[in-house]
Amino acid sequence: MRETIFLLALASANGGLSLRIVEPMLPRLAAHFGTSVSATATVITAFAIGYAGGQLLHGPLGDRFGKLRVVTICLSGAALGCLGCALAQGVSSLAVLRFVSAVFASASMPLGMAYIGDRVSIGERQLVVARFVGGTIIGQALGPLVGGLFTDLIGWRATFVLVAVVFAAVSIILFLRTRSQWAEAARPPSGGNPFSVYLRVIALPRVRMVIFTAFADGFLFFGAYSFLGAFLKLKFDLSLTAIGAILAGFGVGGVLYTLTVRPLLLALGQRGLVMWGGAICFGAYAIIALSPNWALTIPCAIALGFSFFMVHNTGQTKATEMAPHARGAAVSVYSSTWSLGQAAGVATMGLAVSLLDYAPAIIGFGLGFLALGAWMRANLHRL
Repeated sequence: MRETIFLLALASANGGLSLRIVEPMLPRLAAHFGTSVSATATVITAFAIGYAGGQLLHGPLGDRFGKLRVVTICLSGAALGCLGCALAQGVSSLAVLRFVSAVFASASMPLGMAYIGDRVSIGERQLVVARFVGGTIIGQALGPLVGGLFTDLIGWRATFVLVAVVFAAVSIILFLRTRSQWAEAARPPSGGNPFSVYLRVIALPRVRMVIFTAFADGFLFFGAYSFLGAFLKLKFDLSLTAIGAILAGFGVGGVLYTLTVRPLLLALGQRGLVMWGGAICFGAYAIIALSPNWALTIPCAIALGFSFFMVHNTGQTKATEMAPHARGAAVSVYSSTWSLGQAAGVATMGLAVSLLDYAPAIIGFGLGFLALGAWMRANLHRL
């Protein structure tokens, strides 16, 4: 089981890397295709939409055909999609192929969490989920670095080939190591539309409360976080390299959380995690917004990653238990709702910045995250 979870985490890490790998490529892609950076950014939007929507497909399929089977097949699809990206002849075709890659690459996160929910007892589950999610954190943290470094060294097309090779390798290893589990994990069809399970899952009050926390933490945290780069550039006139290095602290904080989650749980419990997570996050956003010294943003960025996962990981653990009879579909709803929350938060933050300016908007979103932590602490028994 440990080996399987490690392979699923590796697949999730490569999915996270694939999500972020294009950001430093944008100027090179724009120059290659003779278009603007803004127009080229559609390849990022296409991946985000495919990643959010794809998760809704994988839940029922994983419950019906077996989670490991679906992840293995989808990783092969992601590899083919990335190879297609390497052959793209224009921005439009690259955006379409990025969308296709994302639909397949998104399987490992929700189905990996659902697999953990099936195999790991509730007492140990938050620890295992945190370490599993660490794979995605590392992938997202390394994505910009890998994208920039390998684009300079071997070119953007070869970089997509490299990502495809990793997807294919993990798919092959999963097939060889887990093929014997596929039949026993599948469930016979119960008749009707397999996606109707979403209606039954969402009808549960507990599910609705948990996915509310998913939407809220994506909305409040990433609404503010997505604008930190622009704020740091405006306030301190830092180089883009320096800003990227500062924001990479989020990944460092996330990894630190995965390394310390066991003693944190023992010391604070889940209620303490969400409350302190909300408080630390608010404090870090407030210091970033108000500090006259850019150096203070470095530890604050690390604190943001650490505090975010104190709240988010607790919600993830609750998601694995909110509908055990349809765990794959339930976790897919959670993950997709979280992704939609991010998109809505970024749009709302843009409006808030235009009306209030950066600092008060960032502090306001941070205060909202503190309120979410307090609400979760008070209602954790209902989640």
